[in-house]
Amino acid sequence: MPTALLWFRRDLRLGDHPALLAACDSAEDGDVLPVFVVDDRLWGPAGAPRRRFLLDCLAELRTATDGALVLRHGDPTRVVPELAADVGATSVHVSADTGPYGRRRDAAVERALGVVPLIRTGSPYLVTPGRVTKRDGTPFRVFSPFARAWREHGWRAPAAAPRSLTWHRGPSSDELPSAPDLGDLRLPPAGEAAAWAAWERFRDERLRGYAEGRDAPGADGTSRLSAYLKYGCIHPRTLLAGLSAADHGGEAVRRFSDELAWRDFYADVLWHRPDSAREYLNPQLQGMGYDSGPDSEEHVRAWETGRTGFPIVDAGMRQLLGEAYVHNRVRMIVASFLVKDLHQEWTRGARYFMQHLVDGDLASNNHGWQWVAGTGTDASPYYRVFNPVTQGKKFDPDGTYVKRWVPELRDLGPKHVHEPWTAPGGVPAGYPEPIVDHAQERLVALDRYDAVRAR
Repeated sequence: MPTALLWFRRDLRLGDHPALLAACDSAEDGDVLPVFVVDDRLWGPAGAPRRRFLLDCLAELRTATDGALVLRHGDPTRVVPELAADVGATSVHVSADTGPYGRRRDAAVERALGVVPLIRTGSPYLVTPGRVTKRDGTPFRVFSPFARAWREHGWRAPAAAPRSLTWHRGPSSDELPSAPDLGDLRLPPAGEAAAWAAWERFRDERLRGYAEGRDAPGADGTSRLSAYLKYGCIHPRTLLAGLSAADHGGEAVRRFSDELAWRDFYADVLWHRPDSAREYLNPQLQGMGYDSGPDSEEHVRAWETGRTGFPIVDAGMRQLLGEAYVHNRVRMIVASFLVKDLHQEWTRGARYFMQHLVDGDLASNNHGWQWVAGTGTDASPYYRVFNPVTQGKKFDPDGTYVKRWVPELRDLGPKHVHEPWTAPGGVPAGYPEPIVDHAQERLVALDRYDAVRAR
């Protein structure tokens, strides 16, 4: 009987899985061998939170496959063809990887497989990158028109469950890298069942208020599904299926789907411009001036550890170290502070986030940093400089979020919590004075942007 090999990557689930259905169809009355390859090209750059979450997801997936999941460690261009040959696989099935490395790797694996086809079915996105373009066939560079075309394009309904499925058993697993010790770092529970539970809680309890609550970091107003989407524990198509605007609030559903559209948009940008993962999407700003030297490094260290003296910035960076996650609004604030107050290149912040985020996604993270830095997808971004005080007052008016992560400020009232240097008696003991003058650094940033744009 034929055996089909199902190579899991960013699709660590069994539900709504088109590649699994394709593997079952290829196997006909045969069986499916599930496999995951720990690739050093991806494992090496990943920080401890992503490594640990991935290993926990794989443990859950192995249970879901009744112990059939084969785990291998090595170069996929060698491991996958060898395993396919060992079990006599007649086809290898994957969800398409549209990232720069994934595309190169899959092409190499396809060549190494020879006559055994590598069949790509589905992707981690609602609309596979590259499919939504302008009328002239060129890619979008701005989100709003992309989102309109994206909605017009639409997406498929969730994939049905396989009519029959028999797991292939026999091949052994490799010994994998050990799970990193995260100390007191708190990660969400991993795997498909946990993703479903998180989605259902959000849908039933918080989605209706999402339009208003999503920008308030002190409230539990967001979905917290980003890590599950990163590893494909649940598909975004699953989230929108059957989501009624009437039942859940029209504006709330639209706002939530917008966030999924941003995810697709950044993946689409990366598809068309693979270099934009690490290079400036807007090359005009390549020559921007940045700070260096001992004082600059001391400032960056203060940013990394949440000791800048700006409460909303410090709360965000401490949340990153405590939960491997940062609220989306706060991600923009802390990114703006690093790039435009401390005058550091966006790539430095993007790398730091990828080391510490459990949901670190190359397209969303790096293009989000470029958006804040003014080097990426936006119509007029260069003069946007987030004021950390006014941002804190606007989105965390009572200081709920700040006090959760900056205990030194818990005794301050709303009037002073975002400007502790104005409190009677000055800055509370144990908390630093501001490391820079925001008003002055804003002018420096704008002068440098004007200079580089004038060249």
